[in-house]
Order: sequence, then structure tokens, then C-alpha cells
Amino acid sequence: MKYLFFLGHPAHFHLFKNTIQHLKDNGSEVTILIKKKDILEELLEKAGLQYINTLPDGRKDGMIGIIKGVIRKEKELYRYCKHNRPDLMAGTSAEISHVGKLFGIPSINFSEDDYPLIRSFGLATYPFTDTIMSPVTCDNGRWKNKTVFYHGFHKLAYLHPLRFKPDNEIARRYVSNEKPYYLIRFAKLSAYHDSGIRGISDRLASELINKLKKYGNVYITSERDLPDELEEYRLKINVLDIHHVLAYADLLIGDSQSMSVEAAMLGTPAIGFSDFSGKIGVLKELEKKYGLVFGIRPDQPEQLLSKVDDLLATNDLRKIFAGRRDAMLGDKIDVTGFFIWFFENYPESRDIMKRDSDYQFRFK
Repeated sequence: MKYLFFLGHPAHFHLFKNTIQHLKDNGSEVTILIKKKDILEELLEKAGLQYINTLPDGRKDGMIGIIKGVIRKEKELYRYCKHNRPDLMAGTSAEISHVGKLFGIPSINFSEDDYPLIRSFGLATYPFTDTIMSPVTCDNGRWKNKTVFYHGFHKLAYLHPLRFKPDNEIARRYVSNEKPYYLIRFAKLSAYHDSGIRGISDRLASELINKLKKYGNVYITSERDLPDELEEYRLKINVLDIHHVLAYADLLIGDSQSMSVEAAMLGTPAIGFSDFSGKIGVLKELEKKYGLVFGIRPDQPEQLLSKVDDLLATNDLRKIFAGRRDAMLGDKIDVTGFFIWFFENYPESRDIMKRDSDYQFRFK
């Protein structure tokens, strides 16, 4: 089989890295196409994975910049597929849906964002894609009949216990083991679906640091530029090692929804602070059903500070969250194992899941 994966974000590297490696190890031909985005290239290079960059200069923010970027990516993908016909294309990408439709190549689009929050992307993508793959918590609206729903999360594809073992020695290369430590995460919030979304301000970050450093060390991981007074807290780390540090942290506070979910997968207490709070199905399940994250909106900074106080005062906090994580894992599947089976047996795998969605529980 010849597979093509289109990666548009560092999160997509993590989502597919184990599946890609398995397919390559078992003799399949795998091609990775990307667009330049944050640390995506660095992740691929450090993992030793070759790739083709369809947008090496990146793109400008804003709707016009996005449209121009899509056109350029589609041209590059079209050229590639014209000369190297893959059997199956996968990603979170409008481009694979459009070019796949032109060439008659099946495409699978992976999404854990609810359709009402990504309506423009959905309208540009879902009518042309063959299959949508989403967690059961996702609201895919009118496209639910096109969706294969699975019991898991994108982040379980790489943070399930079968796929990731936290290493304390790796974590201690970057953080002190003499005190508890806390992570503050700043997302860039520049994607098309982040328009108008607020997160943690520099002023609020300073308040959090002053509160947290009474109890332990504070580290910042950030996609955006920081003022000098915050820059001194920036965590300097090999990008492949961040999940080892996150696994042993005593608390994560951030405006990155992705890292909040990652913390939940590892049993690390997490507070998400952005306008997405209460709007995303995946996070709502992790908060309401499992108690693994807490979502607070930016117009409630006092509630954030109060929640931090409550968590700092809770005895055996990590033990409590480890139990909640175990409960979550008991309900979910080995996502990578499921993905591998789905790819290697497509389209029969899609038909099996449509007939019997419980088939996925063979991957535990």
C-alpha cells in the first residue's frame, strides 16, 4: 500500500507518528506532505522522518492568507498525486479531500473539533472527503453519517499507556526535582478558528507565577513572544520531550486546549482558560464525566485564581487524578491500534464499523 499523510500542525505529527512508523515497518510506502507550522518541521526532523513541504514560506494570517495558502498547497498536492498515486490519503486537510476527489483517491479526514466551531473548514472539506474520523464526543452535525466515531481522543494515539511511558530521568533534564513544579502554557491563537478567542494575558500570567512560586517552580511553554519578565520562566526543551515533563507536573494552566487534553491523558491536573471553555465536546467530556480538566472563561480571572488555590490545597491531588485517568482509560480504546487496523483494511474497515461500532473495543 502507498499512503500519503498531510500534516498541517505539530499536533498532527503526534497524532499519526506511531501509525506511520508501524506502516513503514510493515513494508508500506508512506509519504508525508506538510505545510510550515510552528515546530512541525523540527518534530519531523528530530524523529528522522522525511517530508515534503508544500508551503515552505508559511502563510499570512487572515482569511485571504488562508485562501492563498490552500490554493498553493492544493497545487503541490495535485502535482505529487499526478505522478505518485497513493492508495489512501489521510490528515486534517481540505486539500486531500479536493485532490482525492479529482483523482479518485480515498481520503480520510480526522477531526476532534465540533462542526459548529469549524464550520468554514467543514463546508470546504467534508462534502469531498470519503470518511471523517472523530471521537464519539464530537458534534459533526449534518456530516455524522459520513463519520466513523471512536471511543478515544486524538491525544490517546500517542499518550495511551501502550504508546507512551513517562520517563522521570528525561523530565529531570529540564526541571528541578527538589520542589513541585507547575506549567503555564500559552497558545499562539492565530488559527482561523481562533479568531476572537482570548486566553491568558501577560498580567494574569504574572499573578499566577507569584501565587505558584510560593509552592514550587514555575515554567512557561509558549508559542508566542513573551515580555522580559515572563521570558525568564520559559522552558527550554527538546520538543520531543515535552510530554515527559508534562507527565510529572503538579498542575498545568493554559489557553491551549490541546495541551489541556494531553495533561488529562497523563493524569496531570489541568485548567484551561480561554473562550473555548465549555464549547468543545472533547473537553466537556473530560471535565464533566471524568473531572480531569477544568474550563474557565477569560472574563472570570478571579475564578481561575480561586481554582488554583483549591487545587494547591488538595491533599494527594496527583493520586486523585491518577484514579480519574484510570477510569477514563477503562472506557477508551488503544487509538493507534485502531487506526492501524482501519488503514490496513480500508475500506472494509469503514464498512465493519458502520455495521458494528463495538468492533473497535477489540483494540484495548
